[in-house]
Amino acid sequence: MLYDEWGPMSGRQGRFNGDTRLLHQRAVRIPLPDREAERLFHENMTTIADALERKAELLADPDVTVLDAYEAQFDHATQSFERRLRRIVGDDYEAVARAYHRGERDDRIGAIAAYYLEGAWRAQQQATITDMLYAPLVLRYPDSFTLNIRFASGHKTAEAVRYESPEHSTEELDEEYAETYYDESCYSQRRAAAYLEQGAEIIREEFPDPDETSFEERRYGGVISASGRRGSVFSAMIERVEPDPDRFEEPIDEPTLVEAGPEARRTERNYLRDSEVVH
Repeated sequence: MLYDEWGPMSGRQGRFNGDTRLLHQRAVRIPLPDREAERLFHENMTTIADALERKAELLADPDVTVLDAYEAQFDHATQSFERRLRRIVGDDYEAVARAYHRGERDDRIGAIAAYYLEGAWRAQQQATITDMLYAPLVLRYPDSFTLNIRFASGHKTAEAVRYESPEHSTEELDEEYAETYYDESCYSQRRAAAYLEQGAEIIREEFPDPDETSFEERRYGGVISASGRRGSVFSAMIERVEPDPDRFEEPIDEPTLVEAGPEARRTERNYLRDSEVVH
C-alpha cells in the first residue's frame, strides 16, 4: 500500500542514487496540528485507495498486462507523493534530496526528502525485481502520522493473495496447455483484483474523512501492505494495524525522521516472519 506515493523522479528520469541506510528501521513522522492538515492526510490516503482500485480494475481486464496495472497504480499515486513532498520540502525536493546525498547539506528537510526519494525509486522498480517485498506501514495517531518505507527479502507473506503473469513466464508450453495456463492466470488476477478492492476499502475505513467523522473515530488508524514477485508469480497483502498509543510522549511541530517503532517490529514478526527486512 503505501502504497505508493511516488513522483516524477522515477526510473523514467534515471535513478535517485541515494543511500538505503536512510530507510533502515526509520520512518517519517508528520504532524497533524489542525483540520487542514488532517484533510490533506485524508486526501493523500484516498488517492492511495483510488490507485489500488485502478490497479484492481486493470488486473480484472484480460487485455491488460500485470506490468501495465502496476504502472497505472504507480502513476495514479504520484499525486499523493508530490503533494506531500512539496508541502514538506518545496518544489525543488529532488534537488534537495540530491544535495543531501552529496553531503552538501545535512539537515532535517534534506534527510526527509532523501528518505522519500530513495523509497520511491525502489518502490517503482519493485515490480521488475524478483524476491523483493515492498512493505510500507502507515499509522495515524491523534496528533501525527508516520510512514515507514520497508523492503524485505522474499516474494510473499503467508497472508498474501498470489496471481500469475503470463508475460513474465519463461516456460515454453505446448498450445493446449498454454491456453489452460492463460485462463488460470486470468482467474488468479481476477481473484487478486477482488482482494485489492477490499484493501482499498480498508484504507478508506482506517483513515476516514475528518469532516464526516468525530475525532474519536479517526484519532487512530493503521495499514500495512506488502507486494512482491518471484518470476511470474506476484503477491499482494493489505491488513489493518493497531497503532501503539504509548509510542510518542510529545507532539511535534514539524516533520521529522523517527525510529521505525514497536508497530514495525510487530508487523515484521506477524507478516514478514519468513523474510529479512533489508532496507
